Amino acid sequence: MSEPTKSKSKKFAPLGIIFAILGLLLFTYSVRKAGFSLIVDGIQRLGIGFLLIIAISAVRLVVRSIAWTKCFEAPHKLRFRDAFAARVMGDALGNIVPLASVAVSEPSKAAFVRDRVPLMAGLSALAIENIFYSLSVVVFIFSGTTALLLTFHLPKGLRYAAIGTLASLAVVVVIGYLVIHKRRRFLSGIFVFLSNRTTSRSWIERATVRTKSLEERIYDFYERNRSRFLPIFALEICFHLAGILEIYVTLSFISEIVAPTLFTAFLLESVNRVINVAFKFVPLRMGVDEQGTGMLAKVLGFTPAIGVTLAIVRKARDIFWTTVGVVLMVRRGLSLRTAAEQSEEAIGDAIP
Repeated sequence: MSEPTKSKSKKFAPLGIIFAILGLLLFTYSVRKAGFSLIVDGIQRLGIGFLLIIAISAVRLVVRSIAWTKCFEAPHKLRFRDAFAARVMGDALGNIVPLASVAVSEPSKAAFVRDRVPLMAGLSALAIENIFYSLSVVVFIFSGTTALLLTFHLPKGLRYAAIGTLASLAVVVVIGYLVIHKRRRFLSGIFVFLSNRTTSRSWIERATVRTKSLEERIYDFYERNRSRFLPIFALEICFHLAGILEIYVTLSFISEIVAPTLFTAFLLESVNRVINVAFKFVPLRMGVDEQGTGMLAKVLGFTPAIGVTLAIVRKARDIFWTTVGVVLMVRRGLSLRTAAEQSEEAIGDAIP
C-alpha cells in the first residue's frame, strides 16, 4: 500500500467512528420520539414479508451487476456471478468499515475481480457503470423532489432542503455534461495541479499517468459504444423501480391506517436516494435515514413511527446483504481488515 493511501486510511478511521457514534445517537433519538412499541408492532406486522423484501432487494443488486458487465470492452469480459459477488462484498465493506463508502467500497469491487479481469479494466468499467447510475439518480431525485414540492405543503426545513437539492442537481448536471462531452481531464487535472504545487512529485506523476489512462478508457467507451447506453440506463432505472416496489410492499405490511400508493412509495424512495447520496459516509445511514424518512412519512399522511419502521426494515435488509458479503469474503479467506487492506493496495497499484 502506498504511503498516501495509508495516511488517508488513518485519517478516515477516527472520523468514521465519530460519524457512527453520532448516527447511533440520532437513531436512538428517532426511535424514542416515534415510539418504540409502535415500531415493534410494525415490524411484527411485516413478519414473513421480510423474505419478500429480501427478494426484491436482490433484483437491485442483480441489475447493477448486469450493468457493470455491460461496461466492459473486448477483450475483457466479466461473468455475472463474479460481478454480483464483488458488488455484495464491496457494499458489505461500505456498510461496516467507517468511511469505506468514500475511500474503499466502490474501488474494492474491481479489486475483488482482479483475478478475472485486469484491475484498470475493472475500475474503468465500474466508473462507467457509476456514471450511468449517477445519471439515473439525478433523474430520479429530480422528478421525485419536483413532485414532492408541487404536490404537498412541506415544512419550511424540508421545503428549503428540496429546493437546495434541485439547485445542486442542476449544477451537477451542467458540470457532468461539460466534463464528459468536452472530454475534460478532470481527475488527472487535479494531480497536475498538485504536481505544480508540491516537491513530492514522484507518486503524483505516476497517479497522473494512471488517471489519464482511466479517463481515456471512459471517454473511448463513450465514443465507441453508444448503442449500449439505453440498455445500461434501463438497467439503472430498474434499480429505482425495484426500490419503489420494495417500499410499497413494506408499507402494505406495516401501515394499518393509511394505504400506500405507488406515488407515495416513489416519493419516499426518491428521498431515500438523497439520504444515501448525502450521508454515504455514515455507516448504514444510521439515524439520518430514520429521522429523514420519519419526517417525510408524516408529510405524506403516515405516522412518524411508520417512517422510522420503514427505515429500520431497510437497515435490516442492508444487514442481511452485509452478512452475505462477509460470508463471501470469509470463503475467500479474507477478514474485513484484510479485504479493506487488499482493496487499498489495489487502489494504490492503480493510482499510486
